[in-house]
Amino acid sequence: MTQAEPTFEELENTSGPTLVVFGAEWCPICQAFYPQLSKLLEQFPQVKYVHVEDGKGRTLGRQFKVKLWPNLVFLKDGKQVAQMARPNINDVEEELDRLV
Repeated sequence: MTQAEPTFEELENTSGPTLVVFGAEWCPICQAFYPQLSKLLEQFPQVKYVHVEDGKGRTLGRQFKVKLWPNLVFLKDGKQVAQMARPNINDVEEELDRLV
């Protein structure tokens, strides 16, 4: 069962640390990145993880000005505190440390 894509407003109303990841199933860079991210997120159980399948006609990615995948948006209580495109996993870890 596919989870419905959250709206921009729903993300603005989240509480606590949230990581929103935009990507596409067919994207080879995303495919290589997701296992690393999944393993890293085990160290941050307090971070809510939202995966958004992005692509043509998807408005949420445009609202966050996503141009490259994977694209990570870090939210704290619904406010964007950072955004990274095609990041190094070490940079993601540093940002998660700051987020929590």
